[in-house]
Amino acid sequence: MTQRVTVVPADRIGTINPNLYGHFSEHLGTCIYEGIWVGEDSAIPNQAGIRLDVVNALRRIHPPVLRWPGGNFADDYHWQDGIGPRDRRPTRLNLWWDAVEPNQFGTHEFITFCRMIGAQPYLCGNVGSGSPRELREWVEYCNYGGDTTLTRTRAANGSPEPFGVRYWGVGNENWAAGGSFEGGDYAVEYKRFATFLQDIGKVPLTLIACGAYGSDTSWTRSFFEKYTRTPFPGVPRLHGFGVHYYCGTAGNAIEYTTDQWYQLLAAGAEIEKVVTIQRAAMDAYDPQRKIGLIIDEWGAWHPTDEAHHRAHLWQQNTMRDALIAAQTLDTFNRHADKVVMSNIAQMINVLQSMILTDGPRMLTTPTYHVYDLYQAHQGGQALRLVCEGDMISYCNKQGEDAELAQLSGSASLKGDMLTISLVNASAEAGCTVALNCVGGELIVEGAQVLASGDIHAYNSFDAPDAVKPRALAVTPVGDAIELELPAASVARIQAKLA
Repeated sequence: MTQRVTVVPADRIGTINPNLYGHFSEHLGTCIYEGIWVGEDSAIPNQAGIRLDVVNALRRIHPPVLRWPGGNFADDYHWQDGIGPRDRRPTRLNLWWDAVEPNQFGTHEFITFCRMIGAQPYLCGNVGSGSPRELREWVEYCNYGGDTTLTRTRAANGSPEPFGVRYWGVGNENWAAGGSFEGGDYAVEYKRFATFLQDIGKVPLTLIACGAYGSDTSWTRSFFEKYTRTPFPGVPRLHGFGVHYYCGTAGNAIEYTTDQWYQLLAAGAEIEKVVTIQRAAMDAYDPQRKIGLIIDEWGAWHPTDEAHHRAHLWQQNTMRDALIAAQTLDTFNRHADKVVMSNIAQMINVLQSMILTDGPRMLTTPTYHVYDLYQAHQGGQALRLVCEGDMISYCNKQGEDAELAQLSGSASLKGDMLTISLVNASAEAGCTVALNCVGGELIVEGAQVLASGDIHAYNSFDAPDAVKPRALAVTPVGDAIELELPAASVARIQAKLA
């Protein structure tokens, strides 16, 4: 059966903030040490200790923003441990991830890495075990251009000029590892910290509060109730509210049934509910949307498979993860008026990563290829996309009959170039797609598809290119186009409007 997709250029949702394609890196497993940092004496090609194969791969997908140093790690991290001569930096217990932290990768190394890959730094500050003074001094160290003890220290450490860091998170998951606060109590703490986080450099700060988990709005409402209550004018500034959401488990990273394939895709699709419900709860206190909704941790989190376990929370990345990434980015595109940033967890070697490394070897994952295909959406105008097609029947975790739409996607416009992304969620059936545009003819410039005949397919160090995009044939049919979308696939079509 032919499935129909219609793009409506006159119905513009909003600008797709490039930061919706952001990333996250934490001192966890081998994300930082081995994934990014190998040290200047390593035989692995590096620049200032940062491995170049990773840098070169990330440059190709244009990461707009990178969150660091956590995650749970952030709320027990003291930034002064990670500056100065590396041979004099202290070794600390990584409390949350049962490891030893050598502090070889700190503020300067992170800023260098961000500059190498072209990303804006997003620093997550320590609320749980830190103080307003500690975070305020980190801001001064990074951003102030005047002559103080801290800026002289920064210069002595190799950076006379300020870093100009715009994005600052005030804690992480403060309802749990970040201090076990309740929403209203954290609001009081947020205001205390934010009072001292001033624009002391040329770059104005964007301050991001810890938000809720998933679609539960109790934390959101209790936070904003307390945040908006103040005895004097000039409530401390708030620019972003960071919500987290991870997919539920269904099988493990590489072993799952067809029903488990659909169960995880359905769990991933719940991100749309998270976005709409959390934004609606925020709108009750912020109807003009001056405070941006941010999803600064999201992704697929699979049970550890000991047979394939290399380091803590290392997981393989299959076609199922690629579809999770694609349908999530499509959701953010479709709700570009509601979300301003997202950060997939995590960039390298941990959870749903772009890149996997094994000593000197490196590969890019199916999720990386989705980000490569979708980068054309960054900065475009999100357009309404209507998908009319079949539903897929499957058995959910409760043993009940459930349904999932076979086809989904998003569309955006830059100048006269239209980018359309489509996801075929069916594990078994391809489909014919008739794609048309209201009020115009589509002149196709190019089309690619990420697909494999095996829903469990992934890239391994022995076969690093087993899953990668290939050209997709399209056929003009009048003012529309027609294409054959394989089962379990992600496609990108770029066309000009005539």
